[in-house]
Amino acid sequence: MALIVQKYGGSSVANIGRLQRVAQRVAHTYDAGNSVVVVLSAMAGVTDKIIKMAYEAVDQPQRSELDVLLSTGEQTTVALLSMILEAMGYAARSFLGHQVQVLTDSDFGNARIIEVEHEALCKQIDKKGIAVVAGFQGCDINGNITTLGRGGSDTTAVALAAALDADMCEIYTDVEGIYTADPRVCDRAHKIDQISYDEMLNMASLGAKVLQIRSVGFAKRYNVPVHVRSSFNDKEGTMVVPENAGMESLVVSAVTHDKNQARITLKKVPDQPGVAAKIFSPLAESGIVVDMIIQNTRPDGQTDLTFTVPEGDYETSLKVAKKIAKKIGADSVYGDDDIAKVSVIGVGMKNNTGVAATMFSTLAAENINIILISTSEIRISCVIDEKYTELAVRVLHSAFGLDEMQS
Repeated sequence: MALIVQKYGGSSVANIGRLQRVAQRVAHTYDAGNSVVVVLSAMAGVTDKIIKMAYEAVDQPQRSELDVLLSTGEQTTVALLSMILEAMGYAARSFLGHQVQVLTDSDFGNARIIEVEHEALCKQIDKKGIAVVAGFQGCDINGNITTLGRGGSDTTAVALAAALDADMCEIYTDVEGIYTADPRVCDRAHKIDQISYDEMLNMASLGAKVLQIRSVGFAKRYNVPVHVRSSFNDKEGTMVVPENAGMESLVVSAVTHDKNQARITLKKVPDQPGVAAKIFSPLAESGIVVDMIIQNTRPDGQTDLTFTVPEGDYETSLKVAKKIAKKIGADSVYGDDDIAKVSVIGVGMKNNTGVAATMFSTLAAENINIILISTSEIRISCVIDEKYTELAVRVLHSAFGLDEMQS
């Protein structure tokens, strides 16, 4: 008998009919002799409606109260699924974040899990019952309801699987697994059978939206096997597992893209110790996450400094950067939000040369100019004009032999 944690996303629980299908899948897993813990998201679109309602009520909702409001989406789905399972003859009980307890910090809206008190779940499992847990939510040390940010139900599921030492964490979604590229952009993209934690971490951070990045970090840290699969069929999906030797046979495993990017450049910045801290500290204090940073040194004791931020933070970042420029004596500031980031990812890059050359020459052949470049051991990212994004993904997918692998 195995202990399996199953997570179902918003599209999988979008209405009563889909909740009933989820109940059938949970019952099937349970009837096979497994212990089952289910983690649910809110119904598709509900969280957005709740946020809209909050901003219709007041101009700036208090973050702690917004979390109380947002948590009602998952509260609805876990109660409904438990009712359905009970009506089918199964001993099911719903659990909210503060009942489990999923203990978090007090960063309302984007809280991080500190600890999972899983005694209540263990009691339910020991009684041969099915535990249905609200994803996306927890509580801080003062008992306040917190939420884990977009995609937080993935993190809830993997954190529970780690705490319970589960045999498997299954993430059910509206796609059949992880793909070599976004199938909506590249019609030759195919499902990957197995991918390493590190590859998945890079994909999640570089535009792939199948798994929340923090959930992958949890899985890697606690060695939780994760199976990403569709809730609409019984096909095998993609296993996210520790790296193995077979994974290195393929130099590049996937191509990702992210249009949610903007860049800002400070021209003729004094090239002195401490200047970078003066630039990036105010940005951090404004809650802005900086991604790529490129510095070009000039021969006159000055430098040009360019960095990228999420597109949603572009206007704020530009205002902050202009204030900083005045203080440090930089010449000017300009920005651009019509950019995108394309990346190639693969653990096989560790032991293979020529990946960068292939990427750069492939883009050059299509007259796609590279604005910025960033690399790691298993990833190369290029910032390009947004209008070339889809073309770049398709030609890179072909250049690294991923087209031929289509099943």
